[in-house]
Amino acid sequence: MIDTLRNLFRTSDAPRTEIPVEVAVAALMVEAARADGVYDAQEKQAVLQLLQDMFEKSAADAQALHDQGDAAQNGAPDVVRFTRVIKNALTEDERITFIEALWHIVLVDHERDPHENALLRNLVPLVAVSDRDSALARQRALAGTG
Repeated sequence: MIDTLRNLFRTSDAPRTEIPVEVAVAALMVEAARADGVYDAQEKQAVLQLLQDMFEKSAADAQALHDQGDAAQNGAPDVVRFTRVIKNALTEDERITFIEALWHIVLVDHERDPHENALLRNLVPLVAVSDRDSALARQRALAGTG
C-alpha cells in the first residue's frame, strides 16, 4: 500500500489544482481521524506515519504536512474541494489505496463509530471508488490493524 502511495505523487504531469494533492490527502486523513469526535494520540500517530511513509517525509516534514492538512480541513466548508483534487490527481488503484489508508486510520482504535462509517460512505463515491473496492480496502485495513 505504501509503495503505491509513494509512487503516485512522483508524476510531473499531474494536473494543477487549487490545493496540492498532499495537502488534500492530509486534510481528509485528519477529517477521518476526527470523525468520531475523538482525535487521540494513536490516531494522530497513524496519520503522521502514513504521511511520512506515503510522501517519504521526515517526521518533522510529516508533522508540517499534517498541520497544513489540518488547517485546510478546518477552513473548508466541506470535503468536496479535497475529494475533487484526489479524484482528478490519482489513478483508480491509487484512490483505492487512499481509501484503504482512511479505513486504517478510522479502525486504528478497533472501533467502528457510526460517524466514521458515514464519512467513509460519503467519501468513497466522491473519489470515484466503488462500494465493493471500499469494502475490500476495509477488510485489508482490518487485517493490518489486528
